[in-house]
Amino acid sequence: MFSKSKKTLEKNPFIKTIIFSGGSLNSQFPIIKMNETLFLSFDDISGEENFYYYKITHCDFNWNRSKLLKSEYLDGNDNNLIENTESSYGTLQRYTNYKLSLPNNDVSFKISGNFLLEILDADDNIILERKFLILNQKVSVDLNIYPSQNKDRFYTHQNVQFIINTSRYQIRNPNNDIKIVILQNDQWDNSKTILKPQFIEKDRLVYRYDEESEFEGGNEYLFFDTKDLRSTNQNISFVRKEDVYQHFLFTDNPRSNLNYSNYSDINGNFIPSTTLGENSNNESDYSIVYFSLAKQLEIDNSKIYIYGKFNNYELNEENEMIYNPSLETFEGILLLKQGFYNYKYIIKKNNVVSKNQISGSFFQTENSYTVIVYKKGFEDLYDMLIGVGRINSFELKY
Repeated sequence: MFSKSKKTLEKNPFIKTIIFSGGSLNSQFPIIKMNETLFLSFDDISGEENFYYYKITHCDFNWNRSKLLKSEYLDGNDNNLIENTESSYGTLQRYTNYKLSLPNNDVSFKISGNFLLEILDADDNIILERKFLILNQKVSVDLNIYPSQNKDRFYTHQNVQFIINTSRYQIRNPNNDIKIVILQNDQWDNSKTILKPQFIEKDRLVYRYDEESEFEGGNEYLFFDTKDLRSTNQNISFVRKEDVYQHFLFTDNPRSNLNYSNYSDINGNFIPSTTLGENSNNESDYSIVYFSLAKQLEIDNSKIYIYGKFNNYELNEENEMIYNPSLETFEGILLLKQGFYNYKYIIKKNNVVSKNQISGSFFQTENSYTVIVYKKGFEDLYDMLIGVGRINSFELKY
């Protein structure tokens, strides 16, 4: 066991390819029922076998740390080393893959709700953190997706409407006890919170809001595939081998002034994979991927980022693009594990993020939506997670 004082997140540049998944609702969205298992995997590319351990914290619906004692939400001890490791095999880039499953023989969960998983190094620095949810299902959720009801946003936005069925679970005061969070494509950075139902009927809470539950439709994600390190394909212009392989993507163009074009994506996610081995955990190699975006718009002093699940949709120096005046392109370089990747380009100006200024926004875009139902009555000590509903905008209604 380790004694730890609270520290802030300190990014470790050697930590790559973080995958956190579990449950049957979505393979890369970490939400489980009480009897299911979560799986965390990440790589350390430092070439050394370092020691990492984990810490679990319970949170309220808004991701503030709850006031519960650890013994009130966990059975066992969470201050344990991650012991399941594998060294890379047959790769140019050396790395160690770390795996953790939750619950395990050392720790299990007593209650539902929001949880924060922190991974710490031997110096007690928090090197990564991820949100996850545990569901104790009491209510069901019926969802529908529509274009915006506002004529000015009809062609660019999608509206989520839903009904919570409470026939099997009595809620005394829905206006105060129930809180709703809506996610688009499992992303917390633009989640919407609704505190009260619009209508309360017998055994039903009805949410038919307009702007309160609307999202920009966005556009389908761009993608590339590096499962075969040595081959070019429709999105990879050429490949070069030095200390590691290098993949140069074709230059992308802004799509905001183009018509919507339908093609399949995985809504920003990524899937590590290799054609040269059976175990992607330790046989997939790393390559340097070169991104470029043609400058076809003026962005003043805005910053452009490469955006995707590969870095948990975070905006930092690593995935910020630099303008190359000689080629009139914005350029970015990322070291990524072999596999299939979704990405898009987004703009940040004066701390305001615009996800779709470059890619465009269309009501026809395929997106997944998740409605998360929390309940905390006057007799409850914490925000319980009592219901989850999911829908895809393939089922868009007019």
